[in-house]
Amino acid sequence: MFIDKARIFIIAGRGGAGAVSFRREKYVPLGGPDGGNGGKGGDVYLLADPQLTTLLDFSYRPHFRAKDGMPGSNSNCYGRGAEDIVIKVPVGTVIHTGGKAVADLTVAGQKIMIAKGGRGGRGNSSFKTQRRNAPHIAEKGELGEEVAIDLELKLIADVGLVGVPNAGKSTFLSRVSAARPKIADYPFTTLKPNLGVVAVNDMQFVIADIPGLIEGAHDGHGLGDEFLRHIQRTKVLVHLIDVSGFDGKTAYHNYKTINNELSRYSPKMLKKPMLIAVNKMDVTDAAEKLKVFKRYAKKKKIFPISAVTGEGMPALMNALAAMVAAAPPDDVFIEETRREYVYEPDFTVTKQEDVFVVSGKKIEKLWSMTDFNQQEALRRFQNILKKMGVEKSLDEHGAVVGDTVRICSREYVYEK
Repeated sequence: MFIDKARIFIIAGRGGAGAVSFRREKYVPLGGPDGGNGGKGGDVYLLADPQLTTLLDFSYRPHFRAKDGMPGSNSNCYGRGAEDIVIKVPVGTVIHTGGKAVADLTVAGQKIMIAKGGRGGRGNSSFKTQRRNAPHIAEKGELGEEVAIDLELKLIADVGLVGVPNAGKSTFLSRVSAARPKIADYPFTTLKPNLGVVAVNDMQFVIADIPGLIEGAHDGHGLGDEFLRHIQRTKVLVHLIDVSGFDGKTAYHNYKTINNELSRYSPKMLKKPMLIAVNKMDVTDAAEKLKVFKRYAKKKKIFPISAVTGEGMPALMNALAAMVAAAPPDDVFIEETRREYVYEPDFTVTKQEDVFVVSGKKIEKLWSMTDFNQQEALRRFQNILKKMGVEKSLDEHGAVVGDTVRICSREYVYEK
């Protein structure tokens, strides 16, 4: 089954917790703190794999979670870092997050990090100072990043076949390549894109056949709008036209309709080099109908062919090979992943009914890495909030001693 869209949910691993430990050995007086740091949580990567051609697997398994890092231990031993997860996707996959495209995997082996694992928490040996030489404090591991991403597959081919249903695209592909798409004498036989490798003289290139287009395809009519993305990357288009027309419309009317749909889907489509192939020249009155088409399509280079008998095919394929060789490479809108950093304040204070809510990424990170069962950790948490200006901001928002303050999922009584 061909699936070209999928949404997946990813959670990177959490860092391991730091250890609280003291060195106690014979003949080693005042051994001091020796709690090691926790290990790093696993990262999650996406890898472009040329062996994959569909996003079907993600329909059955949309959730991925990396393992957490191991906790630190005594003797300043660091916890073991967790293994990374590598998720394989087809070459040509575009990654969207938050409604915005962030990466385009167009090269086999291309690999990007999509979720970063959390760092390990520090053990008590990291908190030792001259004034505090026996700290009973350690951090929890940092939470790993959690993201929901949309995957969109755009096939990578050199040539795209376009046309109305029953124009003979599948027959054309089966004649020029080893591909064996379904062929029948009724419209919309092709329900998914098909790829075929073509050899012309000493040159090889890939042709993509997409389901037939009808008027209004760019607005969702028919099947074509779901698959037009697969010819966005192609270097050359072959507009295959049924010389007898389709659905009561003439060949020239269908030619104009398809060009209009391509333009309305993306203005760049009609800027691609295009060959016009008038197919089914083996049917009755084909020569007369071709004359009518040429009378309207003035100044256009037209190749009369029959995909069934092979008439005119050598000339078309030679011209197509030359056009592919001369065409510039298709632009890739994103060559590498770049993380965008948007400034955010360390915290914000808002009042919801009778509760003052303190929020912000820095606050949430500090809260998640604090072990509130440790008295020293709790005092450290309070001191950091005060130095950040949280207490001052609460006063400015009207908080008084005894009010309720919520930080993440916990509520506290405001004290000074």
